[in-house]
Amino acid sequence: MTGLLFQIFVTFFLIGMFNFGGGGAMLSLIQDQVVGVRGWLSDEVFTNVVAISRTTPGPIGINCATYVGYEVMHSAGYGAVAGVFGSALATLAVVLPSFIIFFILIKLFDRFHTHPVFVGTMRVLRPASAGLIAAAAVILTVSIHLGGAEAGIRILSENFPDWTSWVLAAGAFIASYFFKANPIWVILAAGALGLVIY
Repeated sequence: MTGLLFQIFVTFFLIGMFNFGGGGAMLSLIQDQVVGVRGWLSDEVFTNVVAISRTTPGPIGINCATYVGYEVMHSAGYGAVAGVFGSALATLAVVLPSFIIFFILIKLFDRFHTHPVFVGTMRVLRPASAGLIAAAAVILTVSIHLGGAEAGIRILSENFPDWTSWVLAAGAFIASYFFKANPIWVILAAGALGLVIY
């Protein structure tokens, strides 16, 4: 159990260390490590984790880390108490690098915020963050295999099981992008429609 807890801590500490652009950008890092590298969760379970993390209060990246920490420990057979401990450890690990970096930046910001290296770094990180957010959206939509017998791209049918789900996704996009609808109302409307339709 201690070894798995250590792996959870290191994994989420590294995710927190290299996350730029907030929780949305963090999703692709979490998916890569938790599903791809570690194999702790399947794509289907990770999609459920993201859905629950989006609908619960708080930053999505932290919510996702909390849920994954619990799910990994619980599914490994250590029980609910170990799951709670795993979720607390994952949450601590993912926020700790930001706390450390933020504390250091506060001390250095006044001296270096106009320095060309700092300005250039921020200029590069903005589009990289947008790319990570876009990657998270693609990861939740399609499954990409580059080699072997399963090579190719397939739409994750568990996320988009029928034409109704595509209409709901398009409606949510149109409402939020073109009509600037409040995301809270979009989430509540989608949840209510999901209850009625499914």
